[in-house]
Amino acid sequence: MKLHTLKPADGSIKSRKRIARGQGSGRGGTSTKGHKGAQSRSGYSRKFGFEGGQMPLYRRIPKFGFRSPNRIETKPINLDVLQNLVDKQKLKEITPDTLIKNGLAKKNSLIKILGGGKIKSKVNIKSHMFSKSAIKAIEKLGGKAQIISND
Repeated sequence: MKLHTLKPADGSIKSRKRIARGQGSGRGGTSTKGHKGAQSRSGYSRKFGFEGGQMPLYRRIPKFGFRSPNRIETKPINLDVLQNLVDKQKLKEITPDTLIKNGLAKKNSLIKILGGGKIKSKVNIKSHMFSKSAIKAIEKLGGKAQIISND
C-alpha cells in the first residue's frame, strides 16, 4: 500500500454540494436563490410553461380551427373499396366484422359507408351509418343497406 494509491471508500464522498449549510459550504447565505423576488421566497412554484417572462411557446404558436367535443368519429369507407372486397372474396354480405378482418377498420370504430366510387354487385351491407348516396346506390342494384346499433 502506497500513499498515492489511497482512495476514500465507495459511497463515503457525496457527489452533490449541499446547499444552505452555512458560509463554509460555499453555498450558504442566499443558498443559490439570489436576492429578493418570488423565486427566493419559500412556497414559490413556477407556472407550467413559464419561460422567465418571455412569451411562452404555447402562446407564440398560432391557433385556429375548432373541434366539437361532441363529435362522433367515424371510419369512412367508400363503395369502390367495398366493390374491390366483393371482387376478391366473392361476398354476398358485408358486415363490420368482415371489414375488420380485412384491415379496413379497427375493432371499436364506427363505420360509415360513403357513396364514393361505384358498386356493381348486389350486396347486403351492415354498417353503423350510411350516406344517402350510398343507400341509393346499394338499393339500386337490389342490395340492402342495414343500419346496426352503435354498441
